[in-house]
Amino acid sequence: MTQRRVLVTRPQREALRWALALRQRGIDAHALPLLAIEALADDGALRDMRTRAGGFDAWMFVSAAAVEHFFEQGVQGPQGPRCWCTGPGTAGALRAAGVPEARIDVPAPGSGQFDSEALWQIVQPQVRPGFRVLFVRGADAGGQPAGRDWLSRHVADAGARQETVATYRRVPPTWSDEARRVAEAAARDGSVWLFSSSQAIANLREALPAADWSGALAVATHPRIAQSASAAGFGRVRASSPELDALIASIESFQ
Repeated sequence: MTQRRVLVTRPQREALRWALALRQRGIDAHALPLLAIEALADDGALRDMRTRAGGFDAWMFVSAAAVEHFFEQGVQGPQGPRCWCTGPGTAGALRAAGVPEARIDVPAPGSGQFDSEALWQIVQPQVRPGFRVLFVRGADAGGQPAGRDWLSRHVADAGARQETVATYRRVPPTWSDEARRVAEAAARDGSVWLFSSSQAIANLREALPAADWSGALAVATHPRIAQSASAAGFGRVRASSPELDALIASIESFQ
């Protein structure tokens, strides 16, 4: 078992859950969120979209937070739009909201790839001219829908119609003095940073602009996030599937 400290940088609730799962496997894991989730003020657009959502053929949720902030009440029954998502965490949030398993499209556990490209291989046969997709996503700090648009482009190229609604925004967290000390030390003390978002890396660089990351270690849950960590100056970076066993193997690969 590794004795390195692992810092989990997901939003607070998810970071605590991931840290607990890692500690149960003998990893010295701690939550240090680099993103915070805030509900968007409902200016009528989200309320209107909820009333129209049943007219879509599929709902694409970019994260568990998108699910949790979209549904005001649980979803009942087997009928309704397909629910697309790229990873097991979002699929779990859909199940918790009451979406039947038969309506969820998500890359299979153990597939090794949880992203838009993997999801497209599953849902592409559904998409045809006139098919309607609602993208439910987060917004940037200014409230504008944000995120990668690879899947959106492919849906459009297939002739489908689409709309987007933002249900929450991602903002940098407010750190305590202790959290800042932990982060500064982890740039040089052999801790492993666990990243699941390139935005988290950007927030870290903004919070500690003078830090030297050349001796720091990072595990990223997608190759694109790993590239962001390398570009930020992290000395050693591993790309890993977000599945627990794969994460642990990547963490323990640092000697």
